Amino acid sequence: MHHAYARDLDLNLLRVFVVVAEAGSVTAAAGRLYVTQPAVSSALGRLARAVGAPLFVRRGRGLVLTARGKVLLQGARPHLAALAAAVAAPSSFDPMTSDRTVRLGLSDSSEETLLPGLLRLLSRTAPRMQLIVLPVQFRTVGAALASGSIDLAVTVADELPADIRRRTIFVGGFTCLFDPRHAALGRSLTLERYLAHDHVIVSYNGDLRGVVEDALGVQRRVRVSVPSFHGVGAIVDGSAILATIPERVAMGIRATRPHLRTATLPFTFAGAPTEALRPAASDDDAAVRFVEDQLALAARRPPPTRRPNDAATARGPASRSVP
Repeated sequence: MHHAYARDLDLNLLRVFVVVAEAGSVTAAAGRLYVTQPAVSSALGRLARAVGAPLFVRRGRGLVLTARGKVLLQGARPHLAALAAAVAAPSSFDPMTSDRTVRLGLSDSSEETLLPGLLRLLSRTAPRMQLIVLPVQFRTVGAALASGSIDLAVTVADELPADIRRRTIFVGGFTCLFDPRHAALGRSLTLERYLAHDHVIVSYNGDLRGVVEDALGVQRRVRVSVPSFHGVGAIVDGSAILATIPERVAMGIRATRPHLRTATLPFTFAGAPTEALRPAASDDDAAVRFVEDQLALAARRPPPTRRPNDAATARGPASRSVP
C-alpha cells in the first residue's frame, strides 16, 4: 500500500471502479452512484493513471475489463465489502453463537478463585467464546488496560485514570492458613503465637515485607517470600509455616488439602474491593460486558471446601493488599 500512498491514490476511485465493472457502463454506474457521467469517466481516468494500465476497453455500448482490470477487481471487491460492513450497524451479540476471544487480566489470586467458576459458566452460556488470560496486579493493571493488551481485568487497584470503568466484584477478608499437624495455634490465635511462627508471604516486590509489617509496624519471621499464591498450599502443608492469605484462596487450597485449617487473624485490616476494570471505550462492546457480568456471577459462588462446617474455619477481616 505504500506505493499507492506515494501516488496519492483516492480510495474512493476503487468504489467507482467496482460499480462500473458491475454495471458494465459509465452511464449505468453514474446512475447508481448519483453522480454525472463525466465525473465517473474522470475517476476511471485517474485510477488508470495511478495503476499505470488501462482497466476497461469498449465493447459495443458497454465496457469490459482488461486483464489488469480483472486483477484489480478481484482484489478490491472483498476489501470494499469489508469496509462497508465495518461502518454498518454492528450485529447483535449472541453469547451462544459468538466465537469472540476476550483478553482477560487476572491477579494470581483471582486466577485461582474466579477463573474455574467463570469457565464453568461460559461453558453453558457462551460455549464458543475463548479467553486469553494474562497476569496483572495493582501496579501493572493500569498500563495493561491503557495499552490495550487486555480487554478486562480483575484485581485490587489503587488510583486509575478516569476513563477506567470500575465495578466491585467482591470484598473479601484474609485468614491464617496452617497445618494443625505441625503448627499448634490453640483454641484462639493470639498475636504472640502468630508472631512466634515462621511465615510465607506473597510479595510482588520480591522482598520480605507484606501489609502485616506495614499495618502493625512489626516484622514477622518470614521464612520465604513467593511471587504468587500458586505454591502457598504446598508450602504450608507438612510444615509449621503460617500463610496469611485471602479467604477465597484459602478455601480453594483446602478443597484439595482438606487436612489444612484456617484461623481468625489476631488483628484487623481495612477492607479493599476486588474490582472488574475495563476502559470506558468498551462500553459498547457487548462481549466484554458479558464476560464482566459472568465474572460477577462467578464471584458469588466461592470455591467449595470439603469441610464447610469445620469449627476451626473462621472469616478473617478484609485487607487492602497482599500480606
